[in-house]
Formats: sequence, C-alpha cells, structure tokens
Amino acid sequence: MTTKTPSPTPREAFDLLMSGNQRFVAGTPEHPNQDAARRTETAPVQHPFAVLFGCSDSRLAAEIIFDRGLGDLFVVRTAGHVMGPEVVGSIEYGVGVLGCPLVVVLGHDSCGAVAATRAAVADGTTADGYVRDVIERVTPSVLASRAAGHTEDADFIAEHVRRSVDLLLDRSRALAEAVEAGRAAVVGLSYRLVDGTAHVVTTRGLEEAAGTAA
Repeated sequence: MTTKTPSPTPREAFDLLMSGNQRFVAGTPEHPNQDAARRTETAPVQHPFAVLFGCSDSRLAAEIIFDRGLGDLFVVRTAGHVMGPEVVGSIEYGVGVLGCPLVVVLGHDSCGAVAATRAAVADGTTADGYVRDVIERVTPSVLASRAAGHTEDADFIAEHVRRSVDLLLDRSRALAEAVEAGRAAVVGLSYRLVDGTAHVVTTRGLEEAAGTAA
C-alpha cells in the first residue's frame, strides 16, 4: 500500500514528519511507501515533502526514525551537520526544484563532532586531515554555548542546531525568500538516541511547536 502526500503546506509537512516519529517512538511504525508499487511510482519522478539535513551518525537513519519511505524525504547528511556550498545547493535544490515545503536541521545527543570540538576548544587538541575542517565549522557553536555558561551536552547540541538554522538562512537567499513568502519553513530538531524522540529547538516560518514529538 502506498501513501501519497500531495503538496502539503509547511505545517502539514511538519505534522506528517513528527507523526512518523511518534509511531517510531511508540514502536508502532507503519512503514509507509516501502513496497513495490511505491518503487514503481517514484522511479520516474520524486516529490518529497521535506528536506532533512542531518548528522551522518549511523544511528540517525532518517526514514526509520520518522517512519517514512521511498520518495518521502530528500536527505542531506554530513558529520556534525556542517555545511559547505554543496550542502546549501542540495537544500536549495530540494526546495526550489523539488518543491519541498519543509527543511529540517537534525542534531542529536552524544554527537561525536560536537564532543571533538568541545575537547579541541577546552585543551587545544585537534584532528588530522579534513576532520579538522569539521571541527573548525562546529567551533563557533561550541564557543557560543560556552560563553552562555552551558555545561550540558543537550545545551551544546541545541546551540549548534540553532546556529546551523541561522547560518543556512543567512547563506541561502533562495531559502530565506521561500520562508519569507510562506512557501517553506525551516525547523531545527534535536534527536535523543535513547528514546528516539525528536524535540523542536527552533523554527523559522512555522508557528512555534512545543517540545517533543511525543
């Protein structure tokens, strides 16, 4: 059985995504759009309802934790959800070409990139190769969180999600204009590995949603 989701509004797309997370948390997934009919339907064209920009962590498989299927999500992932031009371009493609009304920036607790950056800031340690570039891109978030007096992992993760949302909208005029026109919204979420819940950190272009997916 396939589930079509024609042209949802940003709010409808957000609710659709979070209802899937509720099912995942409750242990009652429906596994929508994962059959042969959906595979055939999406072979010639895709109409995802959300762009999901998240961390590459292997425990953050988007279609699983949001209980979605083929053609539902346009997924972009990097370690620590750090962004370069190719990431911003991919997100703009999802919104401008594919028509996604929702962009999600997804962080999570126990993030290795954030932990490595906190260590680098605290004691001057660094990494080799291009891992150093990841750490450098997370550093502004860690410095801001430390300046605010934060000590808990959740606060550092939330700060990095907030700054990632702000940076994305600052860098992408196309996305900022889509949000301003009401065609799209950007939501920052923080995912908890132990219980599987996705919590709202910040929203742009979407009326504030409270707390958790549950």
